[in-house]
Amino acid sequence: MSTNKQLRIISPNGHLGFAPTKEESFKLGAATKPDYYCCDSGSDDIGPAPLGADKSVGMYDWQVHDLELMLVAAREQGVPMLIGSSGDTGSNSRVDMYVQIIKDLAKKHNLPSFKLAYFYSEVDKEYVRRQMLDGIQIEGLDGRSNLTMEQLDKTDRIVAVAGVHPFIKALDMGADVIIGGRSSDAAIFAAPAIREGYPEHLSYYLGKVLECASFCAEPYAAKESVIGTITHEDVKVTAMHPDQRCTVASVAGHAMYERTNPFYEYFAGGMLDMTNCSYEQYDEKTCRITGPEFVPIEGKIKVKLEGAGKVGEKYIGIAGIRDPYTIQNIDKVIQWSKNQVAEMAADKPYFLDFKIFGKNGVMGDMEPVKEIKSHELCVIIEGVAETKELAEQVTLMATRQIFYARLPEVKGTAGTASFVVDEMLRCTPAYEWTLNHVIPVDDPMQLFNVRLIEVGSLQEAHN
Repeated sequence: MSTNKQLRIISPNGHLGFAPTKEESFKLGAATKPDYYCCDSGSDDIGPAPLGADKSVGMYDWQVHDLELMLVAAREQGVPMLIGSSGDTGSNSRVDMYVQIIKDLAKKHNLPSFKLAYFYSEVDKEYVRRQMLDGIQIEGLDGRSNLTMEQLDKTDRIVAVAGVHPFIKALDMGADVIIGGRSSDAAIFAAPAIREGYPEHLSYYLGKVLECASFCAEPYAAKESVIGTITHEDVKVTAMHPDQRCTVASVAGHAMYERTNPFYEYFAGGMLDMTNCSYEQYDEKTCRITGPEFVPIEGKIKVKLEGAGKVGEKYIGIAGIRDPYTIQNIDKVIQWSKNQVAEMAADKPYFLDFKIFGKNGVMGDMEPVKEIKSHELCVIIEGVAETKELAEQVTLMATRQIFYARLPEVKGTAGTASFVVDEMLRCTPAYEWTLNHVIPVDDPMQLFNVRLIEVGSLQEAHN
């Protein structure tokens, strides 16, 4: 058990680089000298395309900005810095990018030599195939069936979601800075606390409440810093922004964020049960939490796998409609457009989607308001096909046919729609989630190889 009475971790941003960390609250937090600087840099909320295309959605300059704030503060103070799910997806190339950024920043600020650990999370598709051929069931999550060879064949890139284990390993190796591949959001924060002897149930709750930074505070303000404090009896979370507070309502409410069940949070190795959590206002800016439970998994640890596969090339068209008659008959207009595309691209595989903002563009068929009351509509047309040429053709035809649609009462020839941009906009190819599964492992480190380098030297040690 740790002899320290408490451990303090600052979380400056709920998704590093997604939008720049706000410097005022970060500096206020850094001035209190936290024991660790930790931040999550990824999410599957961004969809499968970044993983499949192996790219970031956060701007490079924003990622550098956030890493620089953390690195300079952590090295000045001489305490560890942990980053998980580097570059939005945690793929190998994103880890390499962050490692290089850290090296560049160390040189820019002439920082004294320090130890940088990093680990990859990508999983070879053929490794998964061999497991399946050996009879291992790759179980589906959230209602998915077990993984099939057909689904695996459609997959371009797979990452495993690390638990606390590679972060603890890196700290044991003496790392000052850790750059992680795809990781459980909460594990990034829980790992230091568990390693220093704090109870698992409180450590995992600490991670759960810190992972989205100021999302657990009120009033709402993104990218502001919060500090979590763990003891052997409780967790406290404190807002750093002068106008924010961590309240019973904001912290308890955060447990409901991004989930259908507000009580359970799963990790590689077990589950955090928040059913019996108790929340109390500790001081004006701080909420105190007790009562979470950690339930270890029975049998082998299971590691989550996320996989993305390319569906096709994608283009977007945008049409604006102001004509009242066309608005009232928008469903007929869309059907006309679909029919014209079907005639043009007969026997060719393609996907076409229309999102009508002002009608049901956000909720689609689930929209409860059925009567259109908008005086104008914006129609986003998405076309996907195997080739760029066909994707552009179906998108262009679908968009222009909204302009050309023939309705019984239309007597003019000028058309009843306008184009926000004349050309079709080429997008990142369309991808789909092919894996949202778990794979059993004999060792929780089995899929994660931690490497240690000394920044400023060429020496590298492998675990």
